[in-house]
Amino acid sequence: MKKRKILFLGESYRADAITWMNGLKEFGDFEIIPWELKTPNDTFYNRLLRVVEFKLAIFKIKKLIKQQQPDIVIAERTTSYGFLAALSGVKPLVIAQQGRTDLWPEKSITIPLKRIIQAYAFKKATLIHAWGPVMTLSMTEAQVDMTKVLVLPKGIDLTKFENKNTANPDKISAIVSRSLLPEYRHDIILKSFSVLNKKGMDFELTIIGDGSQLPTLKNLAKKLGIDKKVVFTGRIPNTELPELLQKSNFYISMPITEGVSASLFEAMASNCYPIVTDIPGNRSWIKHRENGQLIKLDDYNMLAEELIWSFKNSDSRAKAVLANRKFIEENADYHTNMKIIANKYHELINTSTTK
Repeated sequence: MKKRKILFLGESYRADAITWMNGLKEFGDFEIIPWELKTPNDTFYNRLLRVVEFKLAIFKIKKLIKQQQPDIVIAERTTSYGFLAALSGVKPLVIAQQGRTDLWPEKSITIPLKRIIQAYAFKKATLIHAWGPVMTLSMTEAQVDMTKVLVLPKGIDLTKFENKNTANPDKISAIVSRSLLPEYRHDIILKSFSVLNKKGMDFELTIIGDGSQLPTLKNLAKKLGIDKKVVFTGRIPNTELPELLQKSNFYISMPITEGVSASLFEAMASNCYPIVTDIPGNRSWIKHRENGQLIKLDDYNMLAEELIWSFKNSDSRAKAVLANRKFIEENADYHTNMKIIANKYHELINTSTTK
């Protein structure tokens, strides 16, 4: 039988994208052809170059399609790669919304244009991924045909993120595994640990990843006098993450916007107690002081208080981490969910070829 080809439009180096592509190879026996924009989106000059590259991208994509003859195109982010995929004319077309909404930043002057681009992508898509229920709210507002929407997380590999936590129960061993970008508010986390430090509490804080805020955050940790207790690992291979999670008893994530966080699922699977911002994307999975903590946006004092409360209430934490592991096993198992997704793609291809 001929091996089916997928053209993947998106940032193939991202952990979420790697999970998606690997799952399709493993459970769907697909050949993946990745394509992404080459210019980084980090400086004003590069953003201008990226706009030019974006305008030329559709011609490059169509040339690649002619060469490779993919059976299906999949794309992440409705307002960029999803739009390019829609312009390609290939069917079936699968688009994944990445956040609660891809219309971001919410107060940007480009939002009206992005809304038009997104509507076009939604209309042309054969299937739309909502990795969690919070994503469906903006889709409904955009009057998407919800019969095309599949609500299902990619899941995480429970054979890698095992139920084997070895953290020292006598101190706070916290981990942060989000990109070091302004919207993830690492500065709020550092300020909260400064409060703990002033109270004489023992802790260690591991901050994983890289990003534009790294130098600023290192300077802040030093200024707050906690740099000896904070470890910045930089970017690490995803294979090293499970062991670091299993050495931590708290997972902290303070984003100002959230869709579905694979890193939260990884932490829940690894028996890390989750403390996250009180926003819709996190409320889908966390109930305050039941299976984690919900913190008001940018409130480092509340974060410090809830860390202390949860550390002292070890029985409550123990029940929560057991419940979280069970939830992940039942709802976010990569082996189960990616089989469903891969089978759905084959179904779309087969339906398309018989028309």
